[in-house]
Amino acid sequence: YSLWHIFRIEDIVVHTLIKNDEQIFFAGDYQKKMNSPIITTGNELVREQIADFSQCLNVDVLYEYIIAVKESTDEWLKSIDFTELKRIFDDADKNRIRKMNVVSTDERAIWLIDYWCNKDVKGLIKMPLSRHWIMHIEASIRIKNRIS
Repeated sequence: YSLWHIFRIEDIVVHTLIKNDEQIFFAGDYQKKMNSPIITTGNELVREQIADFSQCLNVDVLYEYIIAVKESTDEWLKSIDFTELKRIFDDADKNRIRKMNVVSTDERAIWLIDYWCNKDVKGLIKMPLSRHWIMHIEASIRIKNRIS
């Protein structure tokens, strides 16, 4: 789940919000390939739902998706210039994300759209494209240690 969550957010933020192009998830038909019942970030899921969701995913394809998102993000990061870092987002950007249904309308998730759109590109590079990873990797390590 954590890997799904991290990279769905990165894909949505980079492709839908910043670049306004097609997400890797849709371009590569990853929902079908991964056997995912959702297209969202997964923020709306709770304990048992997270476990059930994680079990249904094809992990090998999830790794393919992760690599594709990472490569795409790396390519974009190499191409941006300083002026783009200050770009801000507006209601049209929020509506574009809403219309795609990639963020659940559940209260545990819907706040993400405002959160992202209240940052500039530089702020998005900091969070969710870097600090977000650290948060979830640390949480994953704690979960793994409890299970082991």
